[in-house]
Amino acid sequence: MNRAFRDIYGVDDGFGRVEFSGRSDAAIFADAARAHGIAEEQLLAERARFLDAYIPHLHTAMNEVTSGRLMPGVLELLRALDARDDVVQGLGTGNFRRAGELKLQHYEIAIYFPGCIGGFGEDSEHRHDLIGAGIDRLRNGDSGARVVIIGDTPHDVSAAKANDAFAFAVATGHDSVEELLACGADAALADLSDVEHAVTIICGSG
Repeated sequence: MNRAFRDIYGVDDGFGRVEFSGRSDAAIFADAARAHGIAEEQLLAERARFLDAYIPHLHTAMNEVTSGRLMPGVLELLRALDARDDVVQGLGTGNFRRAGELKLQHYEIAIYFPGCIGGFGEDSEHRHDLIGAGIDRLRNGDSGARVVIIGDTPHDVSAAKANDAFAFAVATGHDSVEELLACGADAALADLSDVEHAVTIICGSG
């Protein structure tokens, strides 16, 4: 993001004072843009310019970093849920859609999200709204479907609760199990390595 901001606006470390954790890319970009004098009425057009510059830099950066990995149990859980006919998997992410697709491909899990359906950073600067947009797309008219949001920040928990979804928190980020439960998570685990337990939570049978 810093590289793209520098290319367009000539500003180094354009995101130096911007909070990233649990926030949408739209909100992150908007904060940086406002801080550097971009007018409110120009934000949408400038965001489109930024995205076109950002995606090539993201692709390059992901290939530069060798320490990235999936968190424990993620791949196994995706496989387990994919094998069920009563579960539909989707994304609820603050990433711009194109960035989310690139990350799924990089970590070889795009197969578990056919069509890359869900809520993305373009949908709103506010996480609860983009999660709501993703829920609507995935429900496909089934208003009674159980919805489980899995995330590792208090923002994910509050977005789930704002949309009447089950908040399943995972302490693979900065917040502990206890902290995530204290902010309203319906269930919380240290990670997803106990796949059977995670499936039980997700499917509402425990």
